[in-house]
Amino acid sequence: MRVKLTKAQRIRVLNSVDVYKVMQHILLRENKIDRNKEHFWVVCLSNSNKILLIELVSLGTMKKSLVDPTEVFSFALQKRAAQLIMVHNHPGGALQPSPEDTDITDRMYQVGLFLDLPVIDHLIITERKFYSFKDSGLLAELSKSEKYVLKYKKEEQRIRKEGEKKGLLKKAVEMARALKKKGIDVKVIAEVSKLSIKQIEKM
Repeated sequence: MRVKLTKAQRIRVLNSVDVYKVMQHILLRENKIDRNKEHFWVVCLSNSNKILLIELVSLGTMKKSLVDPTEVFSFALQKRAAQLIMVHNHPGGALQPSPEDTDITDRMYQVGLFLDLPVIDHLIITERKFYSFKDSGLLAELSKSEKYVLKYKKEEQRIRKEGEKKGLLKKAVEMARALKKKGIDVKVIAEVSKLSIKQIEKM
């Protein structure tokens, strides 16, 4: 469900506080019964960080909201957004992300990379306060996670690592040969090159 925005709310987002001010107003617009349920919104941004659209993609129970990548990214792709921010509320007032919140962020972050539509933050909000995954450093931590890295990406990383290892081995062999020609002791060469004594003796 598309959230109606006033002209004043179609702002250029400079930080998490800017996003929270808009989302707090939207949350407070809800009637008290619905405010006791978890809402999950997607804030679609242009290249210049201007808010293009805010979509309510899920309205859950008092404890959780269920979302999947199709719901999160379809509206952003239709609007040709350049980046997006996920926002959901915690009706109970706690701001600390749950394991489920962290897992959803991890998954959506990877999908965003694949679609070239980066998730630049995830805010947990209440009527008075908010928590930012970006500001807390948790988003940067999740960017290193490989839990939801696509299979081809993992394969690409594996091939790259193998290539790096082969390149290092080639350099080590070249160095060992050069040192052996100079008459350097085999044990010293092994220590410097990290090759075994048997490997050096066979050269």
